Amino acid sequence: MSKPNRKRYRMSEVKAQMSEAVGGELVEFETDKGDVLTFPHPLFTDDDWDEKVDGAENSKEKAIAILGEEQYEKYTAAGHKDSDIGLLMIAVQQDMQGQIKKRPTRS
Repeated sequence: MSKPNRKRYRMSEVKAQMSEAVGGELVEFETDKGDVLTFPHPLFTDDDWDEKVDGAENSKEKAIAILGEEQYEKYTAAGHKDSDIGLLMIAVQQDMQGQIKKRPTRS
């Protein structure tokens, strides 16, 4: 039985609204050498990606898990430290929290 004044969430709509709110399902950033790199937005990762990132034992392993080997090479060639990925993830999280608060998710 449905409750008065309650709306039902539709998963496809929620995902679409969240994707729009955070700018898409990929995070894009530029290295100091001008290379544009991407990784899955934390809201839209799959189990394999999550396991690799969560299983990383140090900053280098975490950076490789987040970026993948090929992008990691470009990232370090641009002079960036492994731990800088943590700063980027914090920026993504803060931006995500700010954007999500501005979006309704019910239909």
